[in-house]
Amino acid sequence: MSSVRVEKLYKRFGHVEAVKGISFEVKEGEFTVLLGPSGCGKTTTLRCIAGLEQPDSGHIYFDDEDVTPLSPAARNIAFVFQLYALYPHLTAYDNIAFPLRAEGLPKQEISQRVGEAVRLLQIEDILHLKPRKLTSGQKQRVALARAIVRRPRVFLLDEPLSNIDAKLREVTRAELKKLQKSLKATTIYVTHDQVEAMTMADKIVVMNFGDIQQIGSPHEVYHYPANLFVARFIGSPGMNFIPGSVEERNGRLGVVVDGAYFTPPWQRSRKLP
Repeated sequence: MSSVRVEKLYKRFGHVEAVKGISFEVKEGEFTVLLGPSGCGKTTTLRCIAGLEQPDSGHIYFDDEDVTPLSPAARNIAFVFQLYALYPHLTAYDNIAFPLRAEGLPKQEISQRVGEAVRLLQIEDILHLKPRKLTSGQKQRVALARAIVRRPRVFLLDEPLSNIDAKLREVTRAELKKLQKSLKATTIYVTHDQVEAMTMADKIVVMNFGDIQQIGSPHEVYHYPANLFVARFIGSPGMNFIPGSVEERNGRLGVVVDGAYFTPPWQRSRKLP
């Protein structure tokens, strides 16, 4: 597994600035979530890391290797798409084994790797079925198994649970986090669902309008939001906001709300110098 470092990444589509010079780092073995509303640039960022989009400027490093000019195949990443992207004419087993066969690996090694992945995800009984016979949860596990067998440097997941019903999503979140820990896999996960981010992430990168609003642990972004957007977006319901102003009276700072003056408790016993 590798660490990932994004430096001053910028991506434009016509007149739209999708990503505005952002920088962040994902440590080796860390589960980092890119969190934000639809259209905030999180999926574009993930696709740039994968090599599916070429940034207009900036650099992407795996460990200390600049992979910005490399093709997706040369980056050795595994990408799990929102819609699974399974081959409909292949069985679950053949879907999982497909990337290994494309690499030309021996049959024995393919069988061994596939076996390890399907045991880990507990899908041994559906290997003979084609995607049309699988449930959404089973398709998700097949897509994850196909990513695991490649033993990539980095796992990239683009809202992989959005097409699963609420009950199964709750179970799958826990299983996915447990799986990531057991593999010690460097993982970047895109979602607009704050519950997924808060329950799964080691670190959250909160994005809006193509820019990073805050980077921190779930505890930090929840209890210590960096700005009003993060305070509104994180939490259900979000924080309450009351318009007011800070004023000094009798040598102490206080807050004026609707004409009423309030002195915070920590200011009541001290005067300004």
